[in-house]
Amino acid sequence: MNKIFVLDSDKKQLEPCAPAIGRKLLKNKEAAIFRRFPFTIILKKTVDKPTLSEYQLKIDPGSKKTGVAIVNQESGEVIFAAEIEHRGEYIKSRLEKRKNIRRNRRNRKTRYRKPRFLNRKNIVGKLPPSLMSRVYNIETWTRRLIKVCPISGISVEIAKFDIQLIKNPEISGIKYQQGELQGYEIREYLLEKFKRTCMYCKKKDIKLQVEHIIPKSRGGSNSLSNLTIACENCNTKKGNKTAIEFGYDKVQEFGKRSLKDAGIMNSTKSFILKSLDKFGLEVEIGSGGLTKFNRTKQNLPKEHWIDAACVGISTPKELKIDKVKVLEIKATGWGNRQMVRVDKYGFPRSKAKSRVKKVHGFQTGDMVKAIVPKGKKAGTYTGKVAVRNSGSFNISSNNDIINSLNYKYFKLIFICDGYSYITQNKNLIHSTPKDVDFLTRNL
Repeated sequence: MNKIFVLDSDKKQLEPCAPAIGRKLLKNKEAAIFRRFPFTIILKKTVDKPTLSEYQLKIDPGSKKTGVAIVNQESGEVIFAAEIEHRGEYIKSRLEKRKNIRRNRRNRKTRYRKPRFLNRKNIVGKLPPSLMSRVYNIETWTRRLIKVCPISGISVEIAKFDIQLIKNPEISGIKYQQGELQGYEIREYLLEKFKRTCMYCKKKDIKLQVEHIIPKSRGGSNSLSNLTIACENCNTKKGNKTAIEFGYDKVQEFGKRSLKDAGIMNSTKSFILKSLDKFGLEVEIGSGGLTKFNRTKQNLPKEHWIDAACVGISTPKELKIDKVKVLEIKATGWGNRQMVRVDKYGFPRSKAKSRVKKVHGFQTGDMVKAIVPKGKKAGTYTGKVAVRNSGSFNISSNNDIINSLNYKYFKLIFICDGYSYITQNKNLIHSTPKDVDFLTRNL
C-alpha cells in the first residue's frame, strides 16, 4: 500500500504513514498538506528523535520511461511507485523544426552569406538537450523524494549495452575487436548482407541503391538496422512510405531491431551516475541481468516500477507490492517561447501573447478546482487551466475543454511544475472518486 510522506514543522523527514492516519491528522487540523505529488503532509509540531526505518530509492532508467520505487529494506514493502515518461522525442522534433525554419529563413534573407561552420563546434562532454532531459527528470525526482522520505541509499540499474554483441551474440575474436565494418564501406556491406538482391522485387545483378526502410522524413535513422538495398524503380515507387505501407512486412523486421534505445542508455549512464552522486548517499549500481533474476525469482510481472524495485543486490527476498498505486508522471515542460500562433502557411493568426505568465494568481498548466454555482455551465470541474488576460479561463476536465469560466470560480490545487500526473490508469485530475476527494476536501 502506498504510504503518505510526513514532515515535522522543521521540514524534517519522518516515518511515512498510512492514508487513514493522514486523513485523521488533516481532519483534526494537526497537519496540513505540504505537497500533492508525491502526497506529503507537514505536522504542526516538531519531533526530536523520530524512529525511522531504512528506505532504499530504486531507479530503473529507460529511454522512454523510467521506473522509480521506494522500498522498505526491513519489511520489503514498496511504499511508493512511479513511472516517469520522458519527452526526449518531443524535444528532438521541436529542435529539428526550429532548425528547418531558421535554415529556410537564412535561404530567403541571406542566401549569399558566407558559410559559418567553424564557429559551431560541439562542446566536449555535453549531451544534446533531448538526452539531457532524461537525466534532469531523474535528478529532479530523486531530489523531490529525498526531501520528503528518509532515504538511506540509492540503487540504479546501469546496464552496459554492447551494440555489436546485441546485433550478433556469437561475435568474437578479431571480428569483435575490429568491428563488423572493418575493411568495408557501408554500401559494400549492404550488398554483401543482402546478396546483391533488391529486397522488394528480388531482382539480381542490377544497379542497386541504398534505401531507408523507414524514411528519414518519417523519423528513420542512418543506422544499419534501417538500411537496405533496392533497385531504382522500387525505390522511386516506395517514395515516402515505410516498408509496411509499401506492402513488404518482412523487410520492416530489419527496422524493428533498432538499437536507438540502447545507444541512448549508453550515452546517458555516466551523466545519471554523476547527477546521483550529488546527493551524498551511497549509490548501488545494478545490472539488467540481476534485475531480471530478482524479478523472475519472485515471479513478479514485467513493469517499469517493478523492475525498479528489483534493482541491485539490496533487493529484499520478498517484495510486497499489494495495493500499490502507481503514479504515472509525464514530463510536459513549462510551455513554449512562441509568441504568436501561425496558420499552415506560417502567417500570424493571433495576437502576441502577454509576457506576464500569471493572471489573477493563476498560470497555464496549474491544477485547479472550479465551482460554477449557476448558468449553463453550472457544476464542479477539476482539471488544468489555460489563462487569458481577460480573466475568462478554460479548464480541461474529463478530456473535455470547458471554455470561458470566470477566474472568481477557481481555486488552486497544485501549481504547474512541468509534469502531469495519472494514477491507477485514471487521470487523477479528471476523476471524481476518493483520490481526488482526498486531495481537494481541505481546500
